[in-house]
Amino acid sequence: MIHTTKELELIANEIRQDIIKMLVEAGSGHSAGSLDMADVFTAMFFEVLRYKPKEPNWPERDRFVLSNGHINPVLYATMAHAGYFPTSELMTLRKFGTRLQGHPERTRLPGLETTSGPLGSGISQAAGMALGFKMDALKQQRVWCFTSDGEHQEGNTWEAIMFAGKNRLNNLTVVVDRNNIQIDGMTEDVMPLEPFAMKYQAFNWHVIEVDGHNFEDIIAAFNQSRAILEKPTCIIAHTIAGKGVDFMEYDYRWHGIPPGIKDIEGDPPKAIQAKAALERLRTLNGKIRSEHE
Repeated sequence: MIHTTKELELIANEIRQDIIKMLVEAGSGHSAGSLDMADVFTAMFFEVLRYKPKEPNWPERDRFVLSNGHINPVLYATMAHAGYFPTSELMTLRKFGTRLQGHPERTRLPGLETTSGPLGSGISQAAGMALGFKMDALKQQRVWCFTSDGEHQEGNTWEAIMFAGKNRLNNLTVVVDRNNIQIDGMTEDVMPLEPFAMKYQAFNWHVIEVDGHNFEDIIAAFNQSRAILEKPTCIIAHTIAGKGVDFMEYDYRWHGIPPGIKDIEGDPPKAIQAKAALERLRTLNGKIRSEHE
């Protein structure tokens, strides 16, 4: 590892705090998924991904595709911390004319490989890139595609999975945010996905399941995917929706709103939600003393 586990944890915590600040400044956006994927994004951009932030079109870079574009606050915050642009620009999220659109827009921001908004398209895009690398005999570059679990309720997702398995795209790794929530409730209530891993395996994929908040497990899974030569890899990252802010955790009601928009039963009043969320992150949900005490 280039960074220690502690260093990665600190980076991820800073990213989570920036996510809250961005969402509050924008007054809209998605909290739960953005927070829960901060550890996986940190591991990807600070330990695994081949890229040059000051040369975003570097021909030998890996390709990173975000299929579930609604969690772009975590993508933007990670890119800023990785050096693509100043962290001060994060506060322009969703504002008129910004490069940081509400869903990633490829032509707006250097470093984005795709435009994403409609769910279910990312694996198709990533599979096309991976096949292109194969056709050009480029063996160093990989394609990494992050997806939500909920978008696996869409048929075109499975068409792409079938295509990648058929073509043995061993240079493609899909990471699924298995947080078990979507905007209308729990995935297993809305449209059950289990047995999830077995479905990918049936389409000729290698499947790894990890704790999406354990850096050693995440990085080991990424490294293992590089060693699979006969098929694509799916990493199912089991995450906690809203990770880091205890009153958001496991709660689908925080899927699509930022702090400060509405009162939610059992949670802090909307007037203090943002302050409370940042306090939880700064103190690791009360595990360390607050700087205000």
